[in-house]
Amino acid sequence: MTKLFGTDGMRGEAGSFPLDAATVETVGASLARRLTERLGRAPSVVIGRDTRESSGWLEQALVAGLARAGATSKSAGVITTPGVAFLGRTLPADAGVVISASHNAYRDNGIKIFAPSGRKLDEETERLIESDVFRNPIRFSLTDTDRSLRVVETEADEASDLRSRYSDFLVDEIGRDLSLRGIRLVLDCANGAAFKLAPELFERLGATVTTINNQPDGRNINLECGALHTGSSPR
Repeated sequence: MTKLFGTDGMRGEAGSFPLDAATVETVGASLARRLTERLGRAPSVVIGRDTRESSGWLEQALVAGLARAGATSKSAGVITTPGVAFLGRTLPADAGVVISASHNAYRDNGIKIFAPSGRKLDEETERLIESDVFRNPIRFSLTDTDRSLRVVETEADEASDLRSRYSDFLVDEIGRDLSLRGIRLVLDCANGAAFKLAPELFERLGATVTTINNQPDGRNINLECGALHTGSSPR
């Protein structure tokens, strides 16, 4: 059996195995079943995603799989990976899932699953999920219509509340007694998941903030900006 989970979760080109909608739905259903076996009850999962154009329909597929196996899910919408780890630990939830490929180009995506502790899901459960995926080898290529799907934020207020919970933690706990008044900062958000969170956070701490690369369009994440392109001009 081929391994799907590496050191940083599942990664690949969005729309191709294992990051196609059918496989991701299977991953969601498997995760829900394995958690149910462990807990003896229906699990709850919190989900966050980055700004890639594929992240919306991948979240839809994941939620469909979770629901098919009896789990409930909450979406924090666009939020950073540490934000999902924090929410999984404090909501409480039985797992957290991030849909993101970090510094990769927009065509890629990934799925990382966290335990309630905020740490990566244990390898035993990852292997069980892999086994479920390969016992259900559904394969298809996404059409242009499929690629255009977006998650409808039916619970937009809930997503906003979850993001605020994380932002308040950063300010009140991590940034306790920290004042950035009088400090001017330039933030390169790489058109990624922190494009709103980061400027708001540093402004709340008192800094004067100039933000660049904070206009994500689904395809410009990490495009000649961010940590891998520190010498590029802002877009």
